[in-house]
Amino acid sequence: MYMPVYAEMKITVIPDDKNANFSIYAYQVGTANYSIQPNLGSCVACEAEHKWDYPKKGKTQDHTRTVELNSLYEPYNVVIGVAGADGLTTGAYTLKIELTAESSVTEAQKPLKMYTAGAEIGKVISYIGNLNDGVPIVDLSWASKSSMACFPATQNSKFRGNHFIYITEQPTYTEMEITVIPDDPSQNMSGWAYQVATTNNSYPPEIGSCVECEADYKWDYPKKGKTQDHTRKVVLTSLYEPYKVVIGVAGADDSNNGKFTIKISVKEAK
Repeated sequence: MYMPVYAEMKITVIPDDKNANFSIYAYQVGTANYSIQPNLGSCVACEAEHKWDYPKKGKTQDHTRTVELNSLYEPYNVVIGVAGADGLTTGAYTLKIELTAESSVTEAQKPLKMYTAGAEIGKVISYIGNLNDGVPIVDLSWASKSSMACFPATQNSKFRGNHFIYITEQPTYTEMEITVIPDDPSQNMSGWAYQVATTNNSYPPEIGSCVECEADYKWDYPKKGKTQDHTRKVVLTSLYEPYKVVIGVAGADDSNNGKFTIKISVKEAK
C-alpha cells in the first residue's frame, strides 16, 4: 500500500482465535519498487513483531501484533506480511491499518551550539555540560538514513529534547569511548557520535553521510545477560585515517535541561 510523506503508519493483526500464534512484518521501499520477498534486495525500513521469548519489564503482550513505520520527505510503498508461527497454516484474522494525517516540520531550526573538545591517546578528558545550553534538532531524519544509521526513526522520542554538541578529532589506529553521565540518575539522556573526514563541516540536520555513527539510549525492554543504568556509552574505531568526531548529548522525551558529565577516552586500537 502507499504511504505519503510526513506520515505515521500503525499496522495491527488481530487473530480471531486468541490462542493462535501470529507474527507480522512490514517494510518500506521506493514508490517505483514492487519487489516482494524473497526477491527483495533492500528496503528503507523494516519492522516485525512476534510472540516474545520472555517477558519485557513494564510491558504485557496479548494475541495481537503491531508494527509502526514513519515517513518524512519521501513517500513509500509499504509491503505488509502476516505469518503463522511454529508451523501455523490456518487461521482467520483482522488487519487494522492506521495512517495519521500528514504533518510537516514547520518549526525553524535554531543554530546548533557546538563546543570544541580535546581527545588524547591514553587519557580520559571530562567536560561538564547542561542541556539548558543546547537546542533541539527539529528534523531527526538525518539519523535514520542508511548512510548515517545512527538510530532508527522509531527511537526518535529518545532524542526530542535539547542537544548539546561537542566536536573533537580522533587519531589513526585508536578506539574512542564516549560516556555520558547525568548528574541526576533519574534523568533520561541519550548519546550519539559520528565520524567524518577532518575537512567535513556539515552538521545535523544537513549531514548526509558519515564513516560510522553510534548511539545509545534507554532500552525499551531488558536485554538478556545485560544491564543498563543511567549512563550512555558509544565507541568509535579509527584505522588508517584520522576523523572529525561530532558528539551529541540529547534529552529524551522533550527534556531540555539537566546537568551531565561527558568523558572522552582514547586508546590505541588492538
